[in-house]
This record gives sequence, C-alpha cells and structure tokens, in this order.
Amino acid sequence: MKEVLETELKAPGFRANGIASGIKETGGRDLALILSDRLAEAAAVFTTNRFKAAPVIHDMNKIASGKARAIIVNSGCANAATGEEGVAAAAAMARAAAVRLGINEDHVLVASTGSIGKRLPLDRIKGGLDDLVAGLREEGIMDAAEAIMTTDRFPKVISRRVMLGGKETTLCGIAKGAGMIEPNMATMLAFFLTDAAVEAKCLNSVFKKVMSQSFNTITVDGCMSTNDTAIILANGRAGNRPINRRSPDYATFRHALMDAAVTLAVMMVRDGEGATKVIDIRVEGARNRVEAKRVAYAIGRSNLVKTAFFGGDPNWGRIISAAGSAGVPIKPEGLELYFDDCLLFKEGRGAGTNISRLQEIMKRDTVTVLVRLDMGKGSFRLFASDLTHEYVDINALYHT
Repeated sequence: MKEVLETELKAPGFRANGIASGIKETGGRDLALILSDRLAEAAAVFTTNRFKAAPVIHDMNKIASGKARAIIVNSGCANAATGEEGVAAAAAMARAAAVRLGINEDHVLVASTGSIGKRLPLDRIKGGLDDLVAGLREEGIMDAAEAIMTTDRFPKVISRRVMLGGKETTLCGIAKGAGMIEPNMATMLAFFLTDAAVEAKCLNSVFKKVMSQSFNTITVDGCMSTNDTAIILANGRAGNRPINRRSPDYATFRHALMDAAVTLAVMMVRDGEGATKVIDIRVEGARNRVEAKRVAYAIGRSNLVKTAFFGGDPNWGRIISAAGSAGVPIKPEGLELYFDDCLLFKEGRGAGTNISRLQEIMKRDTVTVLVRLDMGKGSFRLFASDLTHEYVDINALYHT
C-alpha cells in the first residue's frame, strides 16, 4: 500500500469542489459536492440516535439501492429537529443538485452539519450550485474537505494507492468532526472514494465492519450526534476484477480501507475541541471483546481521567477506578496498568514507577494506556482525547 501526498489527493473518475455560499456567518467554505463520472456502488453507515437529522433519513432511504453518483454536503446548518419540512428540504437539496448535474435524483446523497434546529437555507444552497458545479475537478477534494468543517481546526484527508488484481487503485477519504464525538457514531461526516471495482454486497459488509472498528472506537466528549454519516463510493474505474469476499484481494482492500478510516478517526480525536492529547486506550485479557470495550469506554469517558491527562497528572488511581466501574468482574490483583512502556499498577498496588520517566511520558501528545486483565483473550482499542478549558469555551458559546 503506497501513501499519496495531500497534493495528489484525487481519485480517478471523481471530481469535487467546495465553495462559500453564505451559510456560515464567517464567510468560509460551507458547500461541498463530490461527483463520480459513472454510477458507483455505494454503502453507508449512520447515527443510531433516535433523533436522526433530515439528511440521514433521506440517505437511509436512497442508499437501499446500493448505487450513487453524487454527494452534496453543507456545513453551518445541521437540518436536524426540523420536522417534515426538514426532510422535504433535504430532498429538495438533492433534487436541485441532480437537475444541475443532469443525473438521476435517486443517485444523489446529502449530508449536513452544524447547529441543530435551524432551517436549511435552500436559497443559498441553490444559489451556489452554478459555481459549485462549474468548479468540479479531480483536484477539488481538499476544497470539499474544507467546506464540510465546523469547529474543526484542520481538514482531515487521506489518500492511498493499492494494487488490486494487478491494477493500481486509489482510495481517498475526507472527514470532519471535533466535538460531540461518541460512537454510533460521532458528530462526524466521512466520505470515501475509490476507483476500485467492489461487488455491492462485499462493499456494504466490509464498510460496516471497518466503521465499527474505526469511527466507532473514538470518544471526545461522550455525546452522540443526530447527523453522523459515513459513505463510500466505488466506481470501478480502475478496471480490476470486482472484489468479493472470496477474492484474493479482499484482505488487501479491507486493510487499506481500515488504515484510511482509523487514520481519519484518530485525526478527529487529535482535533477534539480544545484537545491537546490523544489517549490510546488498549484493554487486553478480558473475557471477551464486549467486556474489553466496556472497560475501555469507562476509562475514555471519565472526565477525571481526561482532565488528568490535560494537566499532565499521571493519576493511575483514576484509571483503575474507572475500569472498576465498568460492570465487568475484574480481579484487582490480576490487573496491570501501563502508560506507554511504564508499569504503574500490578498485583493490587502501585508499582513504584520512576517519576521522572512518567513525567516525560505525560508531556507527549499521544499516550498509550494499556490495561491487562488476565481473564481471557478479549481486547478492544479506543482513542480518546483529553478535556480542556477550551472545550468548555467552545461549547458554551457554540450556538450564539
């Protein structure tokens, strides 16, 4: 798998663009469009929040066909909690894009992100369509990545080249998300584009599996959004033999997609609102994966743990206390706790760690927390952020 520079961020057979249409008061880019030159296989994963935003409802209906050509996205307005009017607005947004592109409305997916409760400014979206479509180009993916940002400090992009069936294929991904980050999924949008040929059933199953092990293994603030959407389009332009579960290239494709998704997910955590550290939490030796996940999230969601990491305080007591609250029958004498390669807790007591070594570890921008339970073979990995003063400042004033 070959890494591609951001300056080479494009996928054959796809064009994209991002413009400022006046939705954001800041005047920044706020409308993005991605177009496949041919009908693509499509798969998606959405939030499990009961208050699903209008674009999520729209896409859940459209994705059933497993086909799509375009994705139109706005930032600055979530079009969530807007009732039937919002659902109609999402459909109108797709319809307007389809007419301007000259394609089937059923093949246009939509996504929105921003404040909940605001009515979608359709007039501004429609008013920006001419410029949006006119500027479509292979190199426009970075503009699209910038246009979907809200409180993000930087655009999240990735590109990989992968040999599949003797053909060089490209996989690009863009994402946004910095706050209201918690699985199933996060306040996140993610779009993956590949010119690889992948059979529909295979694309759907592998995408869902990859999402469960990437974007659904992160937490910033423990809050689930109404708009979470992740979509993949595979247009087959590379000409490889279509991949299915039995293909020799299946594992290679899955690995490339997993690598791209995990990389983007970690970018979200690193860009968590006000975050200064990524906490890489690894739980091993649980009775099963479910219990390992419970322990990992008990640690990753703990405000006491998160604030300790912000302050550089190696307070291992907060870690074992959080682990013990997970509802898992942990044996205290069997638990081992490490920060990176530094042992902090073993056999039911502190391990007498070298303080200067520990202080050096706590200054890093990524710290690995390893919890070994000695109960079985279950494991889970979670990426969390610290919790800072800036997070409070951002979210205290977000709507106003």
